[in-house]
Amino acid sequence: MASLKAIRKRISSVQNTQKITKAMKMVSAAKLRRAQEAAISSRPYAEKLTAMLSNVAARIGAESHPLLQSRAEVKSIHLLLVTADRGLCGGYNSNLIRKTTAFLAEHGRDRVRVTFVGRRGFDFFKKRDVAVADKHINLFGGLTHALAQKLSEQFQKEFVSGETDAVYLIYNQFRSALVQAPVAERILPLEPQSSDDGPTTDYLYEPEAGQLLDRLLRQYVSVVIYRAFLEATASEHGARMTAMDSATSNASDMIDRLTLEMNRARQAGITKELMEIVGGAEALSG
Repeated sequence: MASLKAIRKRISSVQNTQKITKAMKMVSAAKLRRAQEAAISSRPYAEKLTAMLSNVAARIGAESHPLLQSRAEVKSIHLLLVTADRGLCGGYNSNLIRKTTAFLAEHGRDRVRVTFVGRRGFDFFKKRDVAVADKHINLFGGLTHALAQKLSEQFQKEFVSGETDAVYLIYNQFRSALVQAPVAERILPLEPQSSDDGPTTDYLYEPEAGQLLDRLLRQYVSVVIYRAFLEATASEHGARMTAMDSATSNASDMIDRLTLEMNRARQAGITKELMEIVGGAEALSG
């Protein structure tokens, strides 16, 4: 059995750790509500924009804009991976890394270049023979719309020039504070709605359809990326809050066990001292 001093020192250490995990849980819980509202409120706009663009593209034709043109052979893929800059958030980062590893295996590692948003994904893949196109790490100011716009312009330029044949996005989709689902989405080229998907809606265009489609398509790419940023932010706060709540509970259980062990050690020490006193008294009386 460990000494009484060692057990007390360990209890103090666990208590200090519990204070940290509890504080981190409270911070993430405070940030989660606003992040969750932002993620959920962005969904209707993004979904409606995607449906409308697919509809318009199906009416006008995929050849009407370079961002709609699928390549006969996909030789180069640009992947945007959105992870966290920090850990202590359960399986948030590891699930994304597993999803990305499966994506690389499916599409061919030599055909994929990766842009990393978040340090955890970059730190993992930089040592594993993955082509790094760009990285945006230590973004403690948050995932901003300006960054989404910058990445959108970069992806569009590469796709139109033929440097990239397809652009994909991997991020954690927020479902609840307990559930974050890693998803892979194709950003470019946009897939027009098929005639088998049901009746399409026609529109009156002002200005002309081609000009309007060009503006909407370029806006669509930045909207999809920014929506992924909002989903990822809410997912990270939810995952960290859940992980820190679990860590705080585990710390309480460990403190209880150590306290019981400390009491047993103290009782054993007292019993030993009493036996020594009784033994000494009997020796003197004898």
